[in-house]
Amino acid sequence: MDATAAGRTARTLETLHALSYFAPEVDAELVALGVRTGRATYFASRSAPMGAVGAGTVTATFFVFNPSLVARLVPAVWAAATPADVVAARFRAVDAAYRRLLGDEAVAAPEIAEAADLTRAAVAGCDPAGRPLYAAHADLAWPDEPHLALWHGLSLLREYRGDGHVAALLSHGLTGLESLVTHTATGTGFTEPAAKLTRGWSDEQWAGAVSSLAERGLVDAGGTLTEAGVALRASIEAATDELALAPWATLGEAGRERLGAIGKPLVIRALKAGAFPAGVFA
Repeated sequence: MDATAAGRTARTLETLHALSYFAPEVDAELVALGVRTGRATYFASRSAPMGAVGAGTVTATFFVFNPSLVARLVPAVWAAATPADVVAARFRAVDAAYRRLLGDEAVAAPEIAEAADLTRAAVAGCDPAGRPLYAAHADLAWPDEPHLALWHGLSLLREYRGDGHVAALLSHGLTGLESLVTHTATGTGFTEPAAKLTRGWSDEQWAGAVSSLAERGLVDAGGTLTEAGVALRASIEAATDELALAPWATLGEAGRERLGAIGKPLVIRALKAGAFPAGVFA
């Protein structure tokens, strides 16, 4: 199994998981529970499988968020709703979001059930050791509905990969903010305004990170990646692909290709239906 090919498939399919962070259905379901609208619903929905954890745990596992932003929001979410209620609300919201973005006919298609089975087969190759967000999500019961099982399986693969990505970033000597700055500088992730807004960093904090990275020769004064910075990001992505390889190796090449073939049209349909707001991603 080629780690780069597996990583490419994972990044493509991640759209079908990540759309839940932007779906108004998720915000509405959690607001109905009493959670504050906006980033609080993101923190609640993604951290709920870990239980009523504090801001420190969320900051550590999510990695690229300003700790002060997390501290302002996370304690309050558990005063408003229990983690179990948030998990249930998230699944209800994903059901509605998938039906809106993909259509009832696509959701009921046999290929969705096939993709869910393939995803579940891949997840069987995940070892939870050292993967806190993956391990927490893996403790949840698999949904019976195929489209929700697919989303859950893709969520597990995403969190497994994400836990490994944090390890790769740390091993390459980057802080959470520096990781965000360098990733944004690649032109393939968040736009700079969206990264600052959603992750809670001020212009001054961002500029400080750019200055620190420039001193190390990783970006120039304007925040553009230098040759060394490009090499660093390439090394991080290669390490992330290697650390995330196990489930894809378990699935096998034929399974990876088939899951990718089923998932890609769904990704395109979701994007065309407006899964993500304009101006968020480069």
